[in-house]
Amino acid sequence: MGKYKPITLPQLPNEVTRNAKKTRLCAYSVALEGWRRGLKLKWYTKDSEHFQNMTVFGVNPPGRLYSLSSDTKTHYFFRSRGDKVTNEAVEIGSEKDDTKIWLEKANVPVPKGKGFEADATDEEIFEYCKALGYPLVLKPTNGSLGNGVVTDINSDEDLRKAIQYVRYELEYKEVIAEQFVAGKEYRVYVVGDQVIAAYNRVPANITGDGKHTIEQLIRLKNNQRKKNARLYSCLIEIDKEIFDFIQAAGYTFESVPPKGKQIFLRQKTNVSSGGDPIDVTDEMPDKYKQVAINALKAVPGLDHGGVDIIINEDSGLAVVIELNPTAQIGGALYPLEGKSRNIPAAIIDYYFPETKGIDTSNSKFYFDLPTVLEPLENRSAVEVEVKAYPKGEMYAKKYIVSGNVLRQSYHRWLKNQALDYNLHGHIKKLVNNDIEILIAGTNKNEVDKFKAIIKGSPNATVTNIKEKNWTRPVKVGFEVSEVVKVSNLNSVSTALKSVEKELKRLTKRKERVEKENRKIVASTSWRFTVPIRNVGSLIKKKS
Repeated sequence: MGKYKPITLPQLPNEVTRNAKKTRLCAYSVALEGWRRGLKLKWYTKDSEHFQNMTVFGVNPPGRLYSLSSDTKTHYFFRSRGDKVTNEAVEIGSEKDDTKIWLEKANVPVPKGKGFEADATDEEIFEYCKALGYPLVLKPTNGSLGNGVVTDINSDEDLRKAIQYVRYELEYKEVIAEQFVAGKEYRVYVVGDQVIAAYNRVPANITGDGKHTIEQLIRLKNNQRKKNARLYSCLIEIDKEIFDFIQAAGYTFESVPPKGKQIFLRQKTNVSSGGDPIDVTDEMPDKYKQVAINALKAVPGLDHGGVDIIINEDSGLAVVIELNPTAQIGGALYPLEGKSRNIPAAIIDYYFPETKGIDTSNSKFYFDLPTVLEPLENRSAVEVEVKAYPKGEMYAKKYIVSGNVLRQSYHRWLKNQALDYNLHGHIKKLVNNDIEILIAGTNKNEVDKFKAIIKGSPNATVTNIKEKNWTRPVKVGFEVSEVVKVSNLNSVSTALKSVEKELKRLTKRKERVEKENRKIVASTSWRFTVPIRNVGSLIKKKS
């Protein structure tokens, strides 16, 4: 697959957002943009009075609720959605049947279809679908992430299976039945009357190279996704659907597809189920962008959000299949191909137009989200304010310091000196008993003077300093990686607490991996592929 270079905005490289996963990424990227423009940033728990009248969901653990304030106003946000989007608009957008009604009233093209309440009988749904005609789509009225969506239904038997699956196995009693429209699916993000981003949502897939098996190609594709800040938590997981797709295409997991042969692994296009976000913002014709803008305008109070469109390029037909007032924006920030699109800037422009002239593309300072959220997660606070963004251009130096430099008292002294001068950075112990000191600030003279401070403590003997310029992002604050001094009980106690915290984190990660492995082993696809894997093992042994 060649060397893969992740696509990012210059101010949002992977190292900045690595601790903000999935919906936290949406919140963090918007909050970070506002904070870097000089707005006051606060984070909240669900118990905050400010969100009692805003429709929110899935807010635990914290990291989705926040506010941004200028000198004259404050706006409250849930993930990528701000308080200009009304609760009524959120309710309409979350109910696909209601969405269809509002879009039809505004003459926005939608697939023909109808919603059914929970008390509707299966036979009612079946008879309506028969009259509507195949191919069809059956989906929940309030599902998300593509859950429960069955597309391209082409027979009575498939229809009955779909009804059984959606209404009983998944327990979505309220459903929509509509025409299946062939074409490519796109997520378009609109703010006001402007399309900010558009990307093609391609179902999970691999492309043959004439060398690797399908199983190996899936692994290689996942390695590529792991390098993407949005996709690394949305890997392609082998299950029955993937097994069926591969089998239907005439392959097994041990097959080696020819070079350039694309094989789809799923029907769903969602990024969360392994789909690829391919940026098409510049290529999408204006007439389709206008359909998305009109769709958003059709719902009162829906000032910004995601619009899902299917476009049939042969007929030129475009239909809106869904509105998302709380759309995930990671696919536009970190596409697999194309350009990264600055949705956070567009949102902040809309809520704080007075800050439009502030360009954050060269901003290097960022805050560590887990550290900021810790008081909220341990319930010691219901809101926390992030220290103001350092004003001015960042200037930074990295020093590799040799000598007798491992004393904690020396490190604490350096940290206090850095904080006294409003400098940021860290101290890290290196394997050869040297230390790395990173110093960053907006005052060049104070950063340069710190080299003399490094030499000036009576608690250390410095024999050599190597100096380098630093241009990568820097976390605000100052971190010290502690060195354990076994003769000092306080040092040992502090180190043990740090080790226990890290052990707890690794244990949780280990348990998560073991749980995922158990799911794979227990899955139908794993059982289905036992003969294939056994055959593969025998072939390897014989060779």
